[in-house]
Amino acid sequence: MAGYVIHPIVCGLNATDQGIMTYLRGYGKAIHIPIYVWVLTGGDQVMVIDTGLEDFVIPEGLEESLGVKAEYFEEGLERLGLKPGDVDMVIHTHLHNDHCENDRLCGRAKVYVQQAEIDFMNAPHPLDHRYDSEYVNGCDLVGLRGPAELAPGVRVVPTPGHTPGGQSVVVQTQGAGRVLITGFCSNEGNFPSAGPAVCPGVHTDALQAWDSANQVKAMLAGGEIDLIVPCHALWPARQGIIG
Repeated sequence: MAGYVIHPIVCGLNATDQGIMTYLRGYGKAIHIPIYVWVLTGGDQVMVIDTGLEDFVIPEGLEESLGVKAEYFEEGLERLGLKPGDVDMVIHTHLHNDHCENDRLCGRAKVYVQQAEIDFMNAPHPLDHRYDSEYVNGCDLVGLRGPAELAPGVRVVPTPGHTPGGQSVVVQTQGAGRVLITGFCSNEGNFPSAGPAVCPGVHTDALQAWDSANQVKAMLAGGEIDLIVPCHALWPARQGIIG
């Protein structure tokens, strides 16, 4: 196959602290992170990775200062000539609310997520307040148990630790090679050019989260992938399409 093009849709901008992304590093540095939907075009199915926030408020002037344009889920799809009902497949990195609030709009889609993530969502620990099963109730959930190829050129790799069932998505693109979108909340600070990757600042298992981040970095170093896209990095929102 020729490969896909990845279209980032920014469904919200959250104000937070860099330490939320990078464990034991960067605390006290105020940042804004994009909440993404990733739309894959170029195949014979309409696929999205995560579905973003249902609603959000952007402070006046923030988009201009960051060089980012935020859109509601439906608006972003419309810009690409699509509607939520056109979506055939939703692939979830994980099920924190900011990654799945628009699932129910995609009424005909199969929703692929690791079974461990579904199990934790149904009985979350009180420490993790980011789960709400109402966002996916009634969806056609498909529970995966490990790595899987979901379509030609699209596969998932378990990367737990940020959440029990996190998975990263590897996409064969038209021009950027094999692109991995991380299944754990991270930004540019998690992948320094030298040394190990940095553990996500939010995790259910810090050791597992560190292992997953460094698994991804090893995949890049070993030539298994060509590009890491941290799922809350600013640069895709500024750059536009990948591939």
